[in-house]
Amino acid sequence: MTNHVFITAEIGINHNGDMKIAKQLIDWASLCGCDAVKFQKRTVDRVYTKEYLDSYRDSPWGTTQRAQKEGLEFGKAEYDEIDRYCKEKGIEWFASAWDTEAQEFLRQYDLKHNKIASAMLTNDEILEMVASEGKDTFIATGMSTYEEIDHAVEIFKKHNCPFELMHCNSTYPMPKEDANLLLIPALKERYHCKVGYSGHETGRIVSTSAVALGATSLERHITLDNAMYGSDQAASLNVEDLMRLVKDVRLIETILGDGQKVLSEKELATRKKLRGC
Repeated sequence: MTNHVFITAEIGINHNGDMKIAKQLIDWASLCGCDAVKFQKRTVDRVYTKEYLDSYRDSPWGTTQRAQKEGLEFGKAEYDEIDRYCKEKGIEWFASAWDTEAQEFLRQYDLKHNKIASAMLTNDEILEMVASEGKDTFIATGMSTYEEIDHAVEIFKKHNCPFELMHCNSTYPMPKEDANLLLIPALKERYHCKVGYSGHETGRIVSTSAVALGATSLERHITLDNAMYGSDQAASLNVEDLMRLVKDVRLIETILGDGQKVLSEKELATRKKLRGC
């Protein structure tokens, strides 16, 4: 299908360090018809300073930022199981790396896609490393200026690495009136590439509108319960909304058609009735 929108269910850190929750989210993403699930991978001591990690934060894992960050981080045993389980369920998985060590970690798996998170778009070390792999890469553009996007695109073109930009507004949750979806066709015109949408709003209307405006991929955070612990849970789709969103997107793919002016058999019958020819 030429209009197929690649739908990624962003699990991120909404698994709360629990493999049972991660598997339930993979199950639902697969059942709803998503193309992939996505996680986030960090090397805690490389991404954050010691001062920050030692600072106070109350969480289910303790009272420091370190306890919270490490509690949310999956290691090799967990990702080995994620890799096995996704293959069993017939759904792709990939992850956004927040440092080069994390990207190196992901290289041990046979992943079809990479992801540049909005926060990493100005990190040349990450951009160069990911682009050098030559895998299809989704590049989120939240918090970024055109000049910053220009620079990232230049790096990927230098490496002849296929990429797809993703329009994104990095607020959690994003007010719907801030979506600025006309940036989707604007980015397509400026960079002559596919452009998707990575959303952090509540509900489905912004995401379905993005697809109607030509988004070729869609990424939304998912959760078992919006009231669960976690900074991303409130801006995530629950299972019911995910199911409805995927159904809506697949319908929009059909509604959009192919842009060719061809009279259907039904319209020809109406023409004969109303015009006599």
